[in-house]
Amino acid sequence: MATETLSGQSEKAYALLKEDAQKILNLIEVQMTNLTMPQCPLYEEVLDTQMFGLSREIDFAIRLNLIREEEGKQLLGQLEQQLSALHEACMREEGK
Repeated sequence: MATETLSGQSEKAYALLKEDAQKILNLIEVQMTNLTMPQCPLYEEVLDTQMFGLSREIDFAIRLNLIREEEGKQLLGQLEQQLSALHEACMREEGK
């Protein structure tokens, strides 16, 4: 029973972290589409702050043994790849 509970908590923790990562991606999509250019210092500040916050959440979940370190690194890596692709797409659009 305890193992099932821990497994359920781990799944929930990972799902919540994925939701937070998606919120960051959505925020950046809106920012890039409607508000400012990616080189804007404010944009960079928001991105850095959000990414730092997510990394701290992931570290906390790892320390509680709710997720494995590899899962946390993978989640951050995926988000960084998505953000990079989004940034490149926006830069191409600006160049047109």
